[in-house]
Amino acid sequence: MAELVLPMPFPLSISKVSKMRNQALILLCIVVFGVIGTCHGGSLRKNYYKQTCPTAEEIIKNATEKHVANDPTLPARFLRMHFHDCFVRGCDGSVLLNSTTNNSAEKDAIPNLTLAGFDVIDDIKAEVEEKCPNVVSCADVLALAARDAVSFKFQRPMWEVLTGRRDGRVSRVSEALANLPSPFSNFTTLVRKFANQGLNVHDLVVLSGGHTIGVGHCNAFSNRLYNFTGRGDQDPSLNPTYAAFLKTQCRNLTDNTTFVPMDGSVFTFDNNYYVTVKQNKGLFQSDAALLTNKGSRNIVNELLDQKKFFTEFAQSMKRMGAINVLTGNDGEIRKKCFVAN
Repeated sequence: MAELVLPMPFPLSISKVSKMRNQALILLCIVVFGVIGTCHGGSLRKNYYKQTCPTAEEIIKNATEKHVANDPTLPARFLRMHFHDCFVRGCDGSVLLNSTTNNSAEKDAIPNLTLAGFDVIDDIKAEVEEKCPNVVSCADVLALAARDAVSFKFQRPMWEVLTGRRDGRVSRVSEALANLPSPFSNFTTLVRKFANQGLNVHDLVVLSGGHTIGVGHCNAFSNRLYNFTGRGDQDPSLNPTYAAFLKTQCRNLTDNTTFVPMDGSVFTFDNNYYVTVKQNKGLFQSDAALLTNKGSRNIVNELLDQKKFFTEFAQSMKRMGAINVLTGNDGEIRKKCFVAN
């Protein structure tokens, strides 16, 4: 979005000039060096593995595309997994860790029970390990695989992934429950959950567009069909024709196995999500919530332009991929993604 620049009505103080100079230097660092954050060592950057594993990104891309060619559900699965990873402890691969006798990990939290594709991430990581042992993090493998899976049909990268993440050692089911946005969330809750990760309303609306691929399970929205306010009623904001269709798929509130496409198509990554939201056909309450605020409604309208959506999605994914990353000497490089070293 364009930034509004206002003329300065008064002379700037020396302190303000100094502050602006510092901000300009940081901006220069970002533009010239492609670094997320400042010029300090340890930040994410382009070609992080250029010296230590020059073919890392190529290996991940080729392995991801091989799997996607055989399983077209993987783009949606990897995109969701990456999102769920970044919203809990940052993008540190903690969602990949298995539970232990003494700890229930993130992947066993209710919102993560429908995540899938962990075995494929493990396979991709194994291919990287064979070429470059103990060099490339699981967090980077997941971030790159998510991008490469979605990009497969386009035959070009849909967003830039800076690398240099390290893996976290901690994964707690309680933190997943506390931090992940829910499909039942209203607008206020969604804004707060995104703000907690340093993301704004624009990022919220743009990243919700990821619902253009994949499926939703009935138990994540059937309350809107059968018991919206606890009185056996239907959500009045849901398109009646669409609601009637959904009732043919989800027969009752207890159905936890049936699923339906989130925006009418399971595999097509485009901006059709915003068309369906505008028609009051957003599957989840969290989708419908985007129309309850004037600012977010305006962003929905902007993203009806597919070129605009692709541009904004790329920018928001880059921001999301940098949430609370571990770099430098923090964290670890796991040999196997599902177990802490």
